[in-house]
Amino acid sequence: MASSDYYQLLEVTKSSTAEEIKKSYRKLALKYHPDLNKTKEGEEKFKEITKAYEILSDPQKRQTYDQFGASAFDQNGAGSGGPFGGFGGQNGPFSYSYSTGGNAQGFGFGGSSDPFEIFEQFFGGASPFGQRSRRASYSLSLTFMEAVKGTEKEVVIENKKQKIKVPAGVDSGTRMRFDTYDVIFDVITDRRFQREGSDVVTEEEISYAQAVIGGDLKVETVDEVVTIKIPTGTQPETLIRLRGKGIQRVRGSGKGDHYVKIKITIPKTITRKQKELLEQFDLETPSKKKWF
Repeated sequence: MASSDYYQLLEVTKSSTAEEIKKSYRKLALKYHPDLNKTKEGEEKFKEITKAYEILSDPQKRQTYDQFGASAFDQNGAGSGGPFGGFGGQNGPFSYSYSTGGNAQGFGFGGSSDPFEIFEQFFGGASPFGQRSRRASYSLSLTFMEAVKGTEKEVVIENKKQKIKVPAGVDSGTRMRFDTYDVIFDVITDRRFQREGSDVVTEEEISYAQAVIGGDLKVETVDEVVTIKIPTGTQPETLIRLRGKGIQRVRGSGKGDHYVKIKITIPKTITRKQKELLEQFDLETPSKKKWF
């Protein structure tokens, strides 16, 4: 390799996070990919950054590299099976988003008419590294709700338009077989819902008074808005379980659960009247601990 400093090759530093390394590799790989960069230098650069990324994207290999340098990988070429041997079935950091309805944005690949074409060098039989032919794999990006509800995507593979049905409940890393190729899904996170397998967790804020007295609270689930009961004396970080309100299981029957994590809002300022009422409440509370 022209440089034995893998961090320098990927234009990152030793303190860079895994996400920063992934982002930089993605940018460089698109720049030097043989389909877009036809020069001999571009092909060599592509090989170099791919080898560097394989090592720095693997926590154990990265630790070994930090301790012993690139020489630790010289003998076996940084893993068995060629430059992609250490990926462990992963398909690199690329993703592609496509929508026929105009709601999602696709990523451009240098004017290529086939949005999946750029991946064939990575996963198909036309690898610039002379890797033996294997079943082609493609990465497809989905929004959170597309993954939860299921959707239909129109894609172009080998210059042929095809429609694939995505079942409800797929998650990042889910691999599915379609005809002569596989698709591995990358699901975009949602600010409202935190996903844990087939379960969903959301945070809901209630007032101090509502925590003490209890009451009703409207909660948005992946399917609908439901009303739940806040018990009297609810404590911070309480989890309320909504059975069967989670995500459809891809393999198996039924849905997961929805968990509501309760956050209690404490006002920073109160009126004189509110203070008097709280002081009176405190006096009447049968506890040794007082607030004021």
